[in-house]
Amino acid sequence: MTATVAIALRVNGELVEANVLPRLNLADFLREHLKLTGTHVGCEHGVCGACTIRINGDIIRSCLMLAVQAHNAAIETIEGVSDSGEIADLQSAFRERNALQCGFCTPGMLMAAQDLLKQSPCPDREQIREHLSGNYCRCTGYQAIVDAIESTARTRTGRWP
Repeated sequence: MTATVAIALRVNGELVEANVLPRLNLADFLREHLKLTGTHVGCEHGVCGACTIRINGDIIRSCLMLAVQAHNAAIETIEGVSDSGEIADLQSAFRERNALQCGFCTPGMLMAAQDLLKQSPCPDREQIREHLSGNYCRCTGYQAIVDAIESTARTRTGRWP
């Protein structure tokens, strides 16, 4: 049997200390140990984007990172950015534009969209599509998602055509 490893990290602003198996991936740690089930596990290969979170300010695929690699890191999940109100306008735009559909990809899409809007406050539709190219959605065809992000960007910057 493999020995556990002690880790300490800040998740959504709260200090978390745990003993984990060295091979436990971060997505499973968040979901199973911390009950932060907004981080979805889709492909487990880093392709679909459903497990997207922020670690030390950068978005990553949590299915590709081990929990022990997150030792001393600051992690933000969809629950954290949602509860803080950081993405309230983006969530509202997703609802208004019917960009939610089944909802499986939504947390990862919202994390990626917020990352884009932080980097580029008023992206064009091509930039939005490019930034979301690592996130799969099987329901919406992306049009409504792009519309929602574009609408949020315009509202935040006060720019309308």
